[in-house]
Amino acid sequence: MEIIKQPWLHKMQRKWGLETTREVLLTLAVFTLSGSTVVWLRKGLFKLLEYDVTTPFWLKAVVYILFIFPTYHTLLLCYGFLLGQFSFFWQKEKKMIRWLVLKIYSEK
Repeated sequence: MEIIKQPWLHKMQRKWGLETTREVLLTLAVFTLSGSTVVWLRKGLFKLLEYDVTTPFWLKAVVYILFIFPTYHTLLLCYGFLLGQFSFFWQKEKKMIRWLVLKIYSEK
């Protein structure tokens, strides 16, 4: 059986500094699971808060940002751990946190 090579997988592998195509697929699975879980949680949160079509968009947006943003990043780490990609996501999270801190403090 011949395995068909996917150039985009190899491109992502190089870009992300991963060693195997398997790691790329696991990393993509972590992104997929985290995103899907966040959508599911958002629906539950909005239902719990009794938000509906009459709820102002700005209120939904603020709650979304305050709850979903940290939840998504936590889920990346959790799913990353479960799928053996924790170190990859931990490095990305540390880089993002440094960037946010620099942005916040550079504007003061």
